Amino acid sequence: MSTTHVDLALEGMTCATCAGRIEGALATVPGVTATVNFATERASVDIDGETDATALISAVVKVGYGARVIDRDVRDTEPPVDPALTARVAVSLVLTIPVLLVSMIPALQFDGYQWVAAALATPVVTWAAWPFHRATLRNARHGATTMDTLVSLGVIVAFAWSVYALFFTMAGTIGMRMEMPIFGYAPDALYFESAAAVTAFVLLGRWLEARSKRSAKQSLTALLNTAAQQAILLVDGREVSVPAGAIHTGDQFVVLPGAIVPTDGRIIDGQSAIDASSVTGESIPAAVGVGSQLIGGTVNVGGRLVVEATAVGSATELARLTRMVEEAQAGKAPVQKLVDRISAVFVPLVILLALAGGVAWFAVTADATRAVSIAVATLVVACPCALGLATPMALLVGTGRGARSGIIIRGTDVLESTRRVTTIIVDKTGTLTSGQPTVVEVVGDGISEEVVVANLASVEMGTNHPLARAVVANATIRGVMGEVARDVTVEPGRGVTGKVGATIVRAGSLDWFAETSTTIPTGLADTAKDWTSAGMSIVALANDDRVVGLVAVRDVTKPSAAAAVRSLSALGIHTIMASGDSAEVAARVAEETEIDEAYGSMSPSDKRDLVVRLQNQGEVVAMVGDGINDAAALAQADLGIAMGHGTDVAIETSDIVLVSMDLRRVADSIRLSRATLGTIRGNLVWAFGYNALAIPIALAGIMGPAVAGLAMALSSVFVVLNSARLTAFRMS
Repeated sequence: MSTTHVDLALEGMTCATCAGRIEGALATVPGVTATVNFATERASVDIDGETDATALISAVVKVGYGARVIDRDVRDTEPPVDPALTARVAVSLVLTIPVLLVSMIPALQFDGYQWVAAALATPVVTWAAWPFHRATLRNARHGATTMDTLVSLGVIVAFAWSVYALFFTMAGTIGMRMEMPIFGYAPDALYFESAAAVTAFVLLGRWLEARSKRSAKQSLTALLNTAAQQAILLVDGREVSVPAGAIHTGDQFVVLPGAIVPTDGRIIDGQSAIDASSVTGESIPAAVGVGSQLIGGTVNVGGRLVVEATAVGSATELARLTRMVEEAQAGKAPVQKLVDRISAVFVPLVILLALAGGVAWFAVTADATRAVSIAVATLVVACPCALGLATPMALLVGTGRGARSGIIIRGTDVLESTRRVTTIIVDKTGTLTSGQPTVVEVVGDGISEEVVVANLASVEMGTNHPLARAVVANATIRGVMGEVARDVTVEPGRGVTGKVGATIVRAGSLDWFAETSTTIPTGLADTAKDWTSAGMSIVALANDDRVVGLVAVRDVTKPSAAAAVRSLSALGIHTIMASGDSAEVAARVAEETEIDEAYGSMSPSDKRDLVVRLQNQGEVVAMVGDGINDAAALAQADLGIAMGHGTDVAIETSDIVLVSMDLRRVADSIRLSRATLGTIRGNLVWAFGYNALAIPIALAGIMGPAVAGLAMALSSVFVVLNSARLTAFRMS
């Protein structure tokens, strides 16, 4: 039976309890497994069977919320903060501030001030606070309670008691003055300022949360917005401007200097440099030419390119990366599931505590005003909003920060894995090294290095062998590209022959030249032995019947590799290299990069066995790779990290995907994951600690309702701001 995936955008959630109710409602639909994220306001739904999206939306609506299906092929722009919420915040603050001042500062109290306070507070506790009352009624119809229940009850009780006191006690007498201490309790007090302040502070906190969520989501929106809107399509040799979405796989299109690459493709004509900073986080443009793969959303900063589309729409690299970030943000860390269970019983428990506290104080003091004050303060101060935001807000900001630098953290369990990593295994080719053969040494016998390279390039220019491409690239860099050889013939596995002027020029292996009785000078033969023992590949040049030059080619170590390994060591992680190349080559690369251990001649099963052996020794192992040969080890490792534009199987078996080929991002990804996990823990300590301390203080009568409302709002703002610190995380 096939499994389908649906993403829902949710409406009407106000706290983690709401998320739990929606998750439970979706779970009642046959064949559905769902995860609801409060911070992203989305549901990630897997359907095993024939259920359609209509049934999912209906299940959400039945419990009092809204939902719509997100089309992954359509850019889902981030909406602005709800204008109605902004208006309620503005009006409530304008009306609440004078009520607070006149109620809490006796010197400002004039004759009849309490009636003016009542008039100003009324629109605040009715119109401005209506979202809380509406949500409470909606949830009550389904037999549920949420954070809104606490706020609504607190506001209604405080306001209703004050109206009663105003009309039926001495509190409404013209000329009365009232002392209102910030902490504690005042006899015969009115609580208009408390009802208004609780509403204003909670609305302000919610508005700040919405702003911060939107800001955090903009990291993902920025990733999406790098995609081009227009493209130049080649149609029968003519250049036609079309929307980027009109390109199909196999179409050819032109990318002019300064233009955004409209979709993934392969260069079929032209040379240039590509700025991929918006996708990979790398600030230095990379040189590209015929055969190079391009990612849609990158910028052409050099010459004109003709590209053949290899992927469009939701199949592009940019779309795939975006989905990975969305899936990570929609997930839940294991600790969040505990928080959700606590939130489900927390609100009813607080209502019981507030009721019991009020009754107990009235029984002891026979003071109804004091009992109401304590009950209201307890209801308001205990709202578990900070608890619900603690994990998803940090995850939202952390994954968004990673996405901006090309680090895709694929799941919440990854955070815990990165904290425990003790050993990291790194593949060599494409990870520590460039993955491309490069000319590193040239020697000539009676001719200059430039002539050696120029003659080799003349006969190698038309071939596609990796060593030939390395020689031609070196000739281009040196500026010695000469005429193209004539009458070129290729002997597969041996070499190539052609005419340059009147000279027969051959390029190939020394074994081929030995077999054809070509003279090999002793000095060149000795040099070849030294290069071979150092793990280099050799291309020899023969003019007529004599070898006159040698070129050494190898996969060079990335300039940033050594710094990256040092960064990993600084994190207390033991570094190991596992390579399919010879032990000699592995040892050389390990020495150049300062890696702790190196293993050569490793097959894919050998790499996996190495991971298993280390795990059996008690190590927590991370594996870094980019190819099919790394997939088994990536899957076996406690933490799999796929580098760059790795194969699909390598990416699918990994926990972290690094868009950049810079190994320094490995250490950055581990540091970012640890920082995100640390932020989550800090948020949870604060949220649990705040409630554990605030509820007893409110029950003891030390904290008034207005201060309780401010404290509750500030606790949520603290969690939001603490999470927002991750946006300033610095990459190496």
